[in-house]
Amino acid sequence: MATSNVVCAFVLSSLFHFLLVPVFSHDVDVLQKCGFKAIYQLGDSIADTGNLITENPLSRYAWFPYGMNLSKPTGRCSNGLLMIDYIARSAKLPYLDAFLNPARIFSGGCSGVNFAVAGSTALPAEVLSSKNILNIVTKESLSAQLEWMFTYFNTCSKDCAKEIKSSLFMVGEIGGNDYNYAFLFNKSNEEMKALVPEVVKAIKDAVEKVIGYGARRVVVPGNFPIGCFPIYLSQFQPNDAAAYDEFHCLKGLNSFASYHNELLKQTVEGLKTNYPDVIIVYGDYYKAFMSIYQNAQSLGFDTKTMQKACCGTGGDHNFSLRRMCGALGVPVCPNPDQHISWDGIHLTQKAYQHMAEWLINDIFPKLQCSA
Repeated sequence: MATSNVVCAFVLSSLFHFLLVPVFSHDVDVLQKCGFKAIYQLGDSIADTGNLITENPLSRYAWFPYGMNLSKPTGRCSNGLLMIDYIARSAKLPYLDAFLNPARIFSGGCSGVNFAVAGSTALPAEVLSSKNILNIVTKESLSAQLEWMFTYFNTCSKDCAKEIKSSLFMVGEIGGNDYNYAFLFNKSNEEMKALVPEVVKAIKDAVEKVIGYGARRVVVPGNFPIGCFPIYLSQFQPNDAAAYDEFHCLKGLNSFASYHNELLKQTVEGLKTNYPDVIIVYGDYYKAFMSIYQNAQSLGFDTKTMQKACCGTGGDHNFSLRRMCGALGVPVCPNPDQHISWDGIHLTQKAYQHMAEWLINDIFPKLQCSA
């Protein structure tokens, strides 16, 4: 009986992996078939291309080694490009300028704007503060980004306004920092779980606002499997082997991320019912990330460093909150393209590239582009 159970578990596990992981040899330029005129991005450090460093030039993201693959640090929280850059590339559009970037005003064109701010939260600062949760990175939340977007659409040229209906709107990923800060302030499991419906409601409200602005194609990404990230693995170190999954990720934290994602998926389904003329697609960042873990070796990643930060120092995961990437004397690994984690919190350009390719392959048929 025991042997039978093991065999059954193996077969089910193999089938699960097969269903979860799409083929990577797809057309990475497929989004150009949608004919998008522009892309508009709301979110946090997963997508910020320069808003935080304009707000705070002393941010560590404004300095090397951030952006070391690029000609200079641009405010991207990685060694190079982000998922939104690969999405823009797939759509044959320029990389998105940060809304706060002064150079954007003089750049001309209507190919989109990035409103995402590293450290941003879905809930306003005052709501989090009432729960004794502080945003220690930025004062800008999702509501501020929506105000920027409203201002932009009311001041941009007639051509830009006319092309909103032919644009792609990315509402997130957002909400991850609400949870990050809550964990940092030692909130209980009950308090964490109670936070999720509020965060998802804020995302729902944002989707409805961009639809009100004229959006007709919206992607709403979910959260990552945070239990696989060095920042969490270094902070939560249970001695119980049962607390970890087959990839040595923390099951409890991944279950929490999945709870957020399931509630968000249900919300997206409700929005689709309420707005039948709008294409609303859930962006599965969780599966996109796990597809890298399950194909790490074939994708060129070093399987021995999957949970180690490339830029960092300290402990089993090469990460310390006291000496983070960008601090004086913190080393950078010699082979970032073989690492999944860049700084323990964000991913390397190579990891973001593979995630973006998975995501593009997954969302394209759902966007129902006529081209």
